[in-house]
Amino acid sequence: MSTTARPHVSRGEGFALGLIATGAVSVAVAALVAVVRAALAIFGSDPTIRMPVTGGEVTALAGVPEIAAATYASAEVTFTSLPAGVRWMLLLEQALPALATIGVCIVAWWLGVSLMRARPFRPAMSNAIGVVACLVLAGGVFGQLLGGFSRAMLVDDLAATSPEVTDVFWTFLVELDLAPVGWSFALALVAASFAIGARLQRETEGLV
Repeated sequence: MSTTARPHVSRGEGFALGLIATGAVSVAVAALVAVVRAALAIFGSDPTIRMPVTGGEVTALAGVPEIAAATYASAEVTFTSLPAGVRWMLLLEQALPALATIGVCIVAWWLGVSLMRARPFRPAMSNAIGVVACLVLAGGVFGQLLGGFSRAMLVDDLAATSPEVTDVFWTFLVELDLAPVGWSFALALVAASFAIGARLQRETEGLV
């Protein structure tokens, strides 16, 4: 009857993994706090929203010889009230990426603990990473789209009584950042790697 020694990590590796796992939990808590603060600001009185503007020259910098031109692309606008639909979409704009961040941090914590126990290739790990990949994709892309649609709805609502706002604010603008798409693909590959690793681990243990 043959026996195999259980793999283990060194004290230094355990300390580093514990530090990473603790940091992941801290980032997740910070993301959750940021969402709560955003909700209080959006649903509070006189909410301030960053609005994309059609652009204007920063005249205060016109006399600086090293600067050829300077324009502003957004403005912090304080509203007396916002439509309920716009409030929820603005909240989702920030909540969806934060949810993806929390998911990544939870998986990072779980992976750190699993590595400390020298058992990283758990069957459920690949599924968890796959879910996080979907969260990153949805949170990054849909969050940006919801932000653009919410501001478009807000401009349309303002233009009903003050048409001149369309000369200042974009009626619809989304500057889509595709970085979450790339991160989601990378996480999907990591999930596939863990699935293969878990299968190989089961096959290896079956040979012992």
